Amino acid sequence: MDNSKRIYFAIAIGLISLACATIPSSMTAQPNYAEWTAPANLGPVINSGVVDTGPAISKNGLSLYFASGRSGGAGGLDIWVSQRATVDDPWGRPTNLQVVNTASTENIPAFSRDGHWMFFNSNRPGSLGDVDIWASWRAQTHDDFGWQTPVNLGMNVNTMFGDSGVSYFENEEGGAPLIFFSSNRPVNGVPTGGVYVSAQLPDGSFGPSTLVPELSGAESMRPMIRFDGLEIFLFSNRMGTLGARDIWTSVRDSISDPWSTPANLGPVVNTTANEITEYLSADGRELYFSSDRSGGFGLTDLYVTTRIKGHGAKDRD
Repeated sequence: MDNSKRIYFAIAIGLISLACATIPSSMTAQPNYAEWTAPANLGPVINSGVVDTGPAISKNGLSLYFASGRSGGAGGLDIWVSQRATVDDPWGRPTNLQVVNTASTENIPAFSRDGHWMFFNSNRPGSLGDVDIWASWRAQTHDDFGWQTPVNLGMNVNTMFGDSGVSYFENEEGGAPLIFFSSNRPVNGVPTGGVYVSAQLPDGSFGPSTLVPELSGAESMRPMIRFDGLEIFLFSNRMGTLGARDIWTSVRDSISDPWSTPANLGPVVNTTANEITEYLSADGRELYFSSDRSGGFGLTDLYVTTRIKGHGAKDRD
């Protein structure tokens, strides 16, 4: 890796790392999933010679959003989208999401479950701190270029520090929708690298953010919650990491229970390199992420690992 690429990767990781309530009870049995498969590189149409990171897959599996520093963008890292006709078709050439991108950095997209909202990180003008969480709305959920002007999520979510890596939990069985995100804001004067949660208010804004202590206490970035609220993923350099940063997972028996101690996904998914910015598909069967492991096409590439559900497990629309 030449020096320019090392610097570019350090900047990308730095932006991610800057960023990057009481919940009613609703008992739901944990689905029975098989083990994760060996990750597959998404190939040279998706991956470039520079940074490709922060993937997000649409609910129907036909649109892949991600951040890239490739040429043709507006500046910094931009959000791009690739489309395919069916889930069995290859991904098409990515298109820059011009309506969202600026000369600043935009990265780490994520969707509300209904597909109307896209959340992302940016240090654009109007941000409250180093990196803020922004959101854009679209009327047609299958229109990848119908996003409206993004809005800042405000002071209940964003701070003068780095706030990033949203995942949206619909929380139909337990009350208000929630967002989980990461922040390096200090707690008692000490930077946390922690996971926070904020409930959506009736007017659509988000309420005060609360630390999730069982997921925090070490660098804990881009918390990605499963649709039923019983499993969450994050990337971290916490004790037990196989490389620089690994993907970890935590579970709970109900949405009123605390999260379990995060467990490393292990050497099938993680390597001695960085595995970061994971995103779970709507059905919980695919995990997309980026890595600078050997054998890629650029500085960081996008990968996907899959799992299947066991007997008796059901999907949720």
